Amino acid sequence: MKRREFLKKAGCGAAGFTVIPMAQASDDAKGELILRRYDIEVEVVEVGPKTRCHKVGEKFKWPQEMGKLCHWLGSALDPFLTGLAGGAIYSWRYQGTPYEKVIDPEGVTTEFIRCPDPSEAGIVARITRTFKQKRVLKG
Repeated sequence: MKRREFLKKAGCGAAGFTVIPMAQASDDAKGELILRRYDIEVEVVEVGPKTRCHKVGEKFKWPQEMGKLCHWLGSALDPFLTGLAGGAIYSWRYQGTPYEKVIDPEGVTTEFIRCPDPSEAGIVARITRTFKQKRVLKG
């Protein structure tokens, strides 16, 4: 089996790009595989009265700086960061709240995550995914 054919069937990424499901490919009849690359940043936007580990306004690049996050927050963010890097769009919007999201697969998409720390730490982080590059592989 050819490499690109395998990648299409397996849904795997190549060369640091992220695979978008074939249903979203521009022209499936031509056997094209669309790969997208994103920049992802995490910003602390809220902290509770007893937060010691982070301050509002701190920013971290994913995945390079994730070791700088406290373990509670990092664990909460991980599945969302992985999904967003893979092109996922989470359908909830939180309209009319301070956590209302931006959803634009070809631009900027945001997601808000609250740290599960049961104390009064209360950290909320905004994940910002910015479309960087698109690459089309021919079958």
